[in-house]
Amino acid sequence: MLELRPSCECCNKDLPPAAADAMICSFECTFCADCVEHRLGGTCPNCGGGFVARPIRPASKLANNPPSTNRIFNPAGCEPAKVA
Repeated sequence: MLELRPSCECCNKDLPPAAADAMICSFECTFCADCVEHRLGGTCPNCGGGFVARPIRPASKLANNPPSTNRIFNPAGCEPAKVA
């Protein structure tokens, strides 16, 4: 099950479970669409992978499957990964 992290790792913008602009990589690194496009150039700075829109978990499922409350904020690491 997806962790549904609560914020963008670059700008710390809140990304609640229904956020339409939440983007994730295959490792669930979470960023807002603005940072993905304008700061990261579509490449995850942690793993070098690409992004997809994070699915929205139905509100009826949140009580038994809550989103994460663990905020990851690393603005210094918000440069695209150098993949060889």
